[in-house]
Amino acid sequence: MIGEIGLSERRACALVGLSRDAYRHPPLVDEQTRQLKAKIIDVAHTRRRFGYRRVHDMVKPAFPGVNHKKIYRLYTEAGLTVRKRKKAKRPVGERQPLKMALAVNDVWSMDFVSDSLVNGRRLKCLTVADDFSHEAVDIAVDFGMGGAYVVRILDQAARFKGYPSAVRTDNGPEFTSRVFMGWCQANGIAHLLIEPGKPTQNGYIESFNGKFRDECLNEHWFDNLTQARTTIAAWRIDYNEVRPHSSCGRMPPAKYAALHRATRQDPFTKTEGIS
Repeated sequence: MIGEIGLSERRACALVGLSRDAYRHPPLVDEQTRQLKAKIIDVAHTRRRFGYRRVHDMVKPAFPGVNHKKIYRLYTEAGLTVRKRKKAKRPVGERQPLKMALAVNDVWSMDFVSDSLVNGRRLKCLTVADDFSHEAVDIAVDFGMGGAYVVRILDQAARFKGYPSAVRTDNGPEFTSRVFMGWCQANGIAHLLIEPGKPTQNGYIESFNGKFRDECLNEHWFDNLTQARTTIAAWRIDYNEVRPHSSCGRMPPAKYAALHRATRQDPFTKTEGIS
């Protein structure tokens, strides 16, 4: 108004409700805010599917006095908002609710995720997650896996974390094989089979697989099996030990699981959970 219409400074400031002092001395961005904004941009570019709340969880250790509202303002100013995906419309049907796990190692959910090398050869990833702590128990990668392979992977994971009280799977041939069913019976593990064609009954692992695809598989091209295993193993460590999880009190799943294991005398003792 001052430049185009020719109003006086006093009149223009009065019309827009701005003090003359604020007009003459616009606010300057301090050094801490510049560093915070640079950190937010760095985290958002590294973790492309993170919204402002998870970005806040990541920068909070370095900037403990900053609340989520300032993070949101700087996040939106930088144009970092994650584009929302359109949900596919599906017919409404009866859904069976998941039985919640009561403790660590109560229920392990598992499933397979497919990917491929740059030469087109198919990769198969076995994902295993703890329903209670949301910790990635293991992610095995190979060109093919049968029931015996799956059992060997689970025995290896149980050496460090203990055997679960139950496992939840779909009706794939690897999980309905005699080897897998015998392993469950030999170790006293309940086998929770979902109904065919109803992945929502295995919602915990489906949610984990979505993060795994978005943050790892869709972000990397694999030249060979060794590279795929190394990259996926690094992502699993980051997911368990660094990446905050909203269902774990906004802390990494491994830390959340460790807090609950610390309250039990024997971390490998089964709890009375789902059967």
